Amino acid sequence: MPQSIGFHGAAETVTGSRHLLNLNGKLVLVDCGLFQGSRELRQRNWEPFPVNPSDIDAVVITHAHTDHIGYLPRLVSHGYRGPIYATRATIALCRVSLPDSARLQEEEARHANKHGYSRHSPALPLYTEEQAYASLKLFRPLHYFEFHDLPGKATFRFLPAGHILGAGFAEIYFEDGQRILMGADLGRWDMPIIKDPTLVDFAEYLVIESTYGDRRHSEEDPEAVLEALFHEAMDNGSVVLVPSFAIGRTQELLFYISRLEDADRIPRMPIFVDSPMATSTSLITMEHQEDHDHDMKILLDEGKSPIHPKHLEFVRDRNQSKALNSRTGPMVIISGSGMANGGRIVHHLKQRLDDPTTIVLFTGYQAEGTLGRSMIEGAPEVEIHGQRVTVRASVRQMTSLSAHADYEEMLTWLGHFKAAPKRTFIVHGDPPAQESLHRKIVERFGWEVTIPKYHQQFDLP
Repeated sequence: MPQSIGFHGAAETVTGSRHLLNLNGKLVLVDCGLFQGSRELRQRNWEPFPVNPSDIDAVVITHAHTDHIGYLPRLVSHGYRGPIYATRATIALCRVSLPDSARLQEEEARHANKHGYSRHSPALPLYTEEQAYASLKLFRPLHYFEFHDLPGKATFRFLPAGHILGAGFAEIYFEDGQRILMGADLGRWDMPIIKDPTLVDFAEYLVIESTYGDRRHSEEDPEAVLEALFHEAMDNGSVVLVPSFAIGRTQELLFYISRLEDADRIPRMPIFVDSPMATSTSLITMEHQEDHDHDMKILLDEGKSPIHPKHLEFVRDRNQSKALNSRTGPMVIISGSGMANGGRIVHHLKQRLDDPTTIVLFTGYQAEGTLGRSMIEGAPEVEIHGQRVTVRASVRQMTSLSAHADYEEMLTWLGHFKAAPKRTFIVHGDPPAQESLHRKIVERFGWEVTIPKYHQQFDLP
């Protein structure tokens, strides 16, 4: 029986990574993420999985972002009982993020039922905190470069991907010796805290993301942007709201702010990380030295706290979070989620968007259909919890902090291949980005490139 792959998520869209390999009749799912963004996409999370979850033999997780892990509790609640393989840092992050995701869903459902703005009655979470904890029992940790057997007489290993803490490419070897490199999300070079992406020189089959397949990252200096922002906030008494991914982006921001403080380039003002998950993630980041780059290791060896500015306060308690609404600026509130499509940041935005002294700073990609996308596109009003909120705040976007490689960085990484893969599959991007990257790969390398459609399957002979 030939190998095959089915693309049941992140196909012609950015989120919901779910790629199902059939290896000699055994099913291995690579990534198990949530669809995010528009209502139409989110509805896919409620649809039955294309195969019975109890028939899946193993799950491989490349990293701990929600669009790669967020469906795991649902899969387990519907019958999956096999192992879930991931790096040690990824598992540590999942232990925080999956229960947190469940709690947020349960809170949102209760809030929707209480205030009557749900489109369904009653509103229900996709999964519960109890189901999230049940999925954690199935995780099996692996080090980078450590080979492990998979069902279907396959073996695999993780290679550092440079995307976030714990992120790894899954290099899967078939029984016949061929391999498929599940590229997941490709990171960037010379970013703080974590190692650079691993250079790969060959794979018969390649699955690569395309989030920034049609764009170059700006040359802006993130420290210069933050320096100007802090001075502006101090001068105007502004509250700076930063919707930020709890995993990766928050720690990167804290790293740069700490460096600016050490250099006396910014005024001292209160900084609140209003996210239990980001708080826990920051501690995990310090602990997992397997992922640290050289500079991070040196700072830790010198006894420094690279991601802990002097006036930083972590906010775990919900009442403490609500109390921030009564505080005046200047101050900075960093809170999830990064696309403002859930979490505590939504409540802060609802409270402060109509204040012209408020500054909202987005620091990452905003998927189509999210609140963040609407705001950066200049919407004069947005809907939050069923209410229309006027946007008088100043909305900004940093474009230099992405954890995803841009198209030139992707082409540089692909340029290290010594021979063309038999087939390269482009996933995890909006259609214009996928089509642009497709053209660039064909023009530069002459490879056979395919953009899979949702639920489309391919043999891997």
